[in-house]
Amino acid sequence: MVEGAELLSMAIAAGHDVEAVYVAPEGSDVPAVVEVTARVLEAGGRVFDLAPGVMERVASTVSPQPLLAVVSYAPALLGSLDGATLVVVCVDVRDPGNLGTVIRTADAAGVNAVVCCDGTVDPTNPKTVRATAGSLFNVSVVAGGTAATTVAELASRGFTTVATVVRDGIDYVSFDWTGPVAVILGNEATGLDDALVAAIDARVTIPMAGRSESLNVGVSAAVLCFEALRQRRTGVSPGAAPARPTMSPMNAPATNDTAVPPADGRGTAR
Repeated sequence: MVEGAELLSMAIAAGHDVEAVYVAPEGSDVPAVVEVTARVLEAGGRVFDLAPGVMERVASTVSPQPLLAVVSYAPALLGSLDGATLVVVCVDVRDPGNLGTVIRTADAAGVNAVVCCDGTVDPTNPKTVRATAGSLFNVSVVAGGTAATTVAELASRGFTTVATVVRDGIDYVSFDWTGPVAVILGNEATGLDDALVAAIDARVTIPMAGRSESLNVGVSAAVLCFEALRQRRTGVSPGAAPARPTMSPMNAPATNDTAVPPADGRGTAR
């Protein structure tokens, strides 16, 4: 179930079939609604005009959008991960908003897929769909089965599996994110099971300066995924030789007998 003209447009752009569209009276003259419903009708879809007050009774929000649509959607399988190099795995993530945030973050950071293991909230939950802001249709969402089976399958495909732990892990910026990596995120309250953590290749921790004991799972996903993106964009992983400092001609040392110190004596490695 998709709410709003923008989300429906994204679903159509991603190639999902539209089963039906329902429009409240106040949406009949909204340009975005008129445009997207015209596209649905042109493709042979069905559009229904609702009577006043009906949308408020069937939508899942207090102040619903004037358009509601039912679109086809099916999660991918683990076999679709051929060629992937960065995957996020959600283990027992129960909150729909958190899962939606993880999917939206994964899309923004260039993650290839989000795997939802057993116990994780349904990615098609209306609140999850809204929280993804359309990213549900941009990034592959995989039905993963049990966490143990998923971790073993990813390891067999050449991924380094990485658990997020509150303490005693490698500082996340010291970890090499440039190879094939699967980030394993756990339950919001209890984290990952000890037996599962023991079967994972590496453990990373996000250092915190304040008194908070842990981060929201969506925030953790954002921190780790964008560190992976940073390392991949720069091509510099932890332990790699830093870039050689460069100086502009005006900052170069003088060639006469009196040395002139550079304006900025430090090189910058990016």
